[in-house]
Amino acid sequence: MHIGLYFGSFNPIHTGHLIVANHVTQYTDIDKVWFIVSPHNPLKDSHSLLNEHDRLHLVNLAIDDNPKFRGSNVEFQLPKPSYTIDTLAYLTEKFPLERFSVIMGADSFQNIHRWKNFEQLVAHYSFVVYNRPGFEIEDTYGANITKLEAPLLQLSSTYIRRQIKDKKSIKYLVPSAVEQYILDNKYYAK
Repeated sequence: MHIGLYFGSFNPIHTGHLIVANHVTQYTDIDKVWFIVSPHNPLKDSHSLLNEHDRLHLVNLAIDDNPKFRGSNVEFQLPKPSYTIDTLAYLTEKFPLERFSVIMGADSFQNIHRWKNFEQLVAHYSFVVYNRPGFEIEDTYGANITKLEAPLLQLSSTYIRRQIKDKKSIKYLVPSAVEQYILDNKYYAK
């Protein structure tokens, strides 16, 4: 089985994430998408992160109705901060019959040379890279890349957190179950 690994803080997961993941399953040979909730991205500030177990719960609420999607806590038990190469090595060993590809935006791929052991990443794994306006891929670093023109929303988790903090609606920005759980638990309100 071909599994697409969609890494992210998902702080919180939103409709844009789901649109991209669904598009990947429709327009590539990827059978399933695993949402890998990262406890701490080494290239991002962690002060505004909701607890990783709460973020995973929100992911699972968001994807509950799609059998092609799965939330994953694989990075919770790995050393922190989380490095993609370490997670891929672990998953490849644990699931030797599966084939893994990394799903990412063109903006992230432009920074791949900053990632830990990126030479190993591009040598041993394939990538599904979705378009991001203003971020053309000029250097593939020898990676096996499938470029995807996915429908994109001008939406970010940062924007959603700001909406919540400003007491504005997040209806339609996140799935309704996610919205309700965030509101019920007063996530991101402070």
